[in-house]
Amino acid sequence: MALTRAPASGKPPAMLKIEDITYSVEGRPLFEGASATIPTGHKVGLVGRNGAGKTTLFRLIRGELALEGGTITLPQRARIGGVAQEVPSSETSLLETVLSADTERAALLAEAETATDPHRIADVQSRLADIDAWSAEGRASSILKGLGFDAAQQLMPCSAFSGGWRMRVALAGVLFAQPDYLLLDEPTNYLDLEGALWLESYLQKYPHTVLIISHDRGLLNRAVSGILHLDERKLTYWTGPYDQFARQMAERRAVLQAEAKKQEARRAHLQSFVDRFKAKASKAVQAQSRVKMLEKMVTITAPEDAKKVVFTFPAPEELSPPIINMDGAAVGYGGPPVLKKLSLRIDQDDRIALLGRNGEGKSTLSKLLAGKLQVSEGKITRSSKLRIGYFAQHQVDELHIDETPLQHIMRLRPAEGQARLRARLAGFGLMADQAETAVGRLSGGQKARLSLLLATIDAPHLLILDEPTNHLDMESREALVEALTEYSGAVILVSHDMHLLSLVADRLWLVKAGAVTPYTEDLDAYRRQLLSGDEDAKPAKVVEKPKKASRDEILALKAEVRKCEDRMAKLNDMRDKLAKKLADPELYEEARKGELATWNAKYAEVMQALDKAEAMWLAAQEKLESAA
Repeated sequence: MALTRAPASGKPPAMLKIEDITYSVEGRPLFEGASATIPTGHKVGLVGRNGAGKTTLFRLIRGELALEGGTITLPQRARIGGVAQEVPSSETSLLETVLSADTERAALLAEAETATDPHRIADVQSRLADIDAWSAEGRASSILKGLGFDAAQQLMPCSAFSGGWRMRVALAGVLFAQPDYLLLDEPTNYLDLEGALWLESYLQKYPHTVLIISHDRGLLNRAVSGILHLDERKLTYWTGPYDQFARQMAERRAVLQAEAKKQEARRAHLQSFVDRFKAKASKAVQAQSRVKMLEKMVTITAPEDAKKVVFTFPAPEELSPPIINMDGAAVGYGGPPVLKKLSLRIDQDDRIALLGRNGEGKSTLSKLLAGKLQVSEGKITRSSKLRIGYFAQHQVDELHIDETPLQHIMRLRPAEGQARLRARLAGFGLMADQAETAVGRLSGGQKARLSLLLATIDAPHLLILDEPTNHLDMESREALVEALTEYSGAVILVSHDMHLLSLVADRLWLVKAGAVTPYTEDLDAYRRQLLSGDEDAKPAKVVEKPKKASRDEILALKAEVRKCEDRMAKLNDMRDKLAKKLADPELYEEARKGELATWNAKYAEVMQALDKAEAMWLAAQEKLESAA
């Protein structure tokens, strides 16, 4: 059945009602008797496994697909909006493109130019006032700014921007039009951190109903008030943010598993009685009674455990620190440098997140570190054995769509046997079926997994990840966090996923105004600064009585102290090995003077790193003592 509206004669529902819907794709049922009610004005996250049918549900709500059974009912005359595709490449400016998205305003303004009937003119002007038409340009400009377009860019034609940027313009258009039901399908996939945080804040204040498909845990925790869960072809609405939903699901799973186990034991006990006594006349009645009990027993099915998702990064050997050192370096693209006066150091145990607004140079720095750009002045020194893995979102789009994942890695490892190659693919969740499937037919998440495999196949000492979570579902994102935590190389992260950054990064670098500097506040402070509209403003320091540190804070500080101690232990071990090497009398022979200089330089580097590690340990120890 088609999507329905409430009849004009009856009282329209004040909510979105999904009642007993059924729908299949190529014989595979996605919904079977699924029902849910979304109260008007609620912000709801739609979650479920990849392929469960989340995007299909959006198409059913919009009326693009016909239901096989059941109904979807919306309030009368409700407007539904979403981002279906990027705006066309045209000569229309970004601002005018967004303004035209409000079709009612555009039509009224056009009519106001030609209307002659005084009554109609009055009606048009009244309606224009009702929809706040005269402030439209300011609102449209504010939305475009929030999504990363400055005032000059807003006046440029759409043709001046790439597809990803035109997707932002399409998003700006639907936000400006303010439909009664805003349906957003993974909107942060084409936003940077700043744009994602702005959208999160905007949605919190959005005046109408929002349904959003997302795997961004931060967004689902801060911007929505309910979770609509699609699982086993059914819909369940849970109040509260994502973390609350996840806890409730875990508790429910544990209860069902315990009940299923008890029932299985009860069933086995009854069956045992029937088997023992069904042939005995004296026990026949009791046996028959238990047979009936077995027949009436409604089976409690324990929920299937989510399939364990993994990323298996090969471990690199350890190099002497630093693995990269920059001294007064500058980098650009032939003209004035984008970044200059870079004096930075990266060690193999560093986990660094790059912060900064779009266009400030995060990607430029990533390319410089990866060796894809050369310094225009100053110096960059890399360890002679350094291997670098680089993952950027565009690489997913550059995979050979007519080749299989197996063919992709065979090109890189022609001498390896098929069993070993398939094991590599399985280590990134690409099992036998996907290994032999053309890339063009894989999901976005599967393509991202293949690209991550290709980026890490050489066991890099430094892994540079530019938006690695796009197209990855919730389970895959958690697996990526786990893999990066265990990974023994350095990590440079650019991501709009605050959850990923907070769990993986232990250092923050701010890329701004042509410079790269350590950011001394935390991610929450950076988020507050961005949302305040003044990135330069430091968070106000409130003078108050020191609060006693929480147990979690104490544990985090103890973990930091242990990490510093582990780093010092490694460096001390390295120093002892180098000292032993330098104690070899043969090293001081005339013929080995060059080798001696190399070992002395390495020893000096380790001692410098040890000084830095000891200073970090002292600072961490002082913080712990103060907190305790």
